Amino acid sequence: MGVQCYDDFPAYLRDTIRSALEEYYGIKTVVLPAIELPSSALSLKKSPRYKAQDVIKFQLTHRPDTIDYILGLTTKDICITKRDEKGRVLKPEWKYTDFGIMGLAYRPGKSAIVSTFRLHHSSSNVVIERAKKVAIHEFGHNLGIPHCPNSHCVMTAANEKISTIDQESLFLCGECKKQIALKVKA
Repeated sequence: MGVQCYDDFPAYLRDTIRSALEEYYGIKTVVLPAIELPSSALSLKKSPRYKAQDVIKFQLTHRPDTIDYILGLTTKDICITKRDEKGRVLKPEWKYTDFGIMGLAYRPGKSAIVSTFRLHHSSSNVVIERAKKVAIHEFGHNLGIPHCPNSHCVMTAANEKISTIDQESLFLCGECKKQIALKVKA
């Protein structure tokens, strides 16, 4: 897996997330040279935010041939336009157009993005824990795991609340582990 930092992403947080992914999923990671977020992904509809799906696509087209998966890390705000099953923007449209998110991944797929922009807390330990959870969650999607109904599983849907992330554990539940035949430390 390649870890792609954007702009001024902090090295200590990059290394913590990288170690968590290596330890948890048993994968080798490499840190790619930091680059700027693609200007083509910038949206100014509400505030300066980067369209997460555009960043994911950019990563796929710029991924080194030797890298199977790529996880982008940014401190900038990222967004999606939330849609229903028929492709219509959810109501109210003003809220769900360029909706701010913490992470996004293809499921299954080879690319994901995590943003620390919405993970604020007065304690740096809480921010670190949140970032690790979001990264493990998004890479779980890359491996094909859907959202989990178990509210303590790291694969539970955030449902637009940071408190959901704080209440979940840093681990996959038994059912999600089975989906990828993972052997992790209890």
